[in-house]
Amino acid sequence: MPLKTQRDDQISINMTPMIDIVFLLIIFFMVGTKFSEINQAERDIALSVPEVSQAEALVQAPQKKIINVFQDGSLTLDANPVDLGQLESQLVSAKAEYPATGVIVRGDSQSLYQHVAEVIATCRVAKINDLNIAVKPVEVR
Repeated sequence: MPLKTQRDDQISINMTPMIDIVFLLIIFFMVGTKFSEINQAERDIALSVPEVSQAEALVQAPQKKIINVFQDGSLTLDANPVDLGQLESQLVSAKAEYPATGVIVRGDSQSLYQHVAEVIATCRVAKINDLNIAVKPVEVR
């Protein structure tokens, strides 16, 4: 039986992945030149922007509102006594002024959870999204 010394099959290289990569590079550079054209258009505007040594926000974000729930069920909002109706109206007006208003609820450890739950429900009605409950960590000895 004679042995074959040559192969009949020709080795071929699959060019599809290389063509895909080339097209992706072409698209990338086309999009990149569009961005540079936009920046160049902004540079061509004859406008002198003022320079400042310290740039910061004109108005600082307000601090989070602190609601204290005492053992007897009384409430304070930022150290001012309020009831649930007043709390809701003040939170709604604070949310209207600054949409990212945050609230920290601090409940007395001896108070009923019902009082804290009512405050949380009032915050939900006022559509407060940034709601935190303050706790005190236990010291480990």
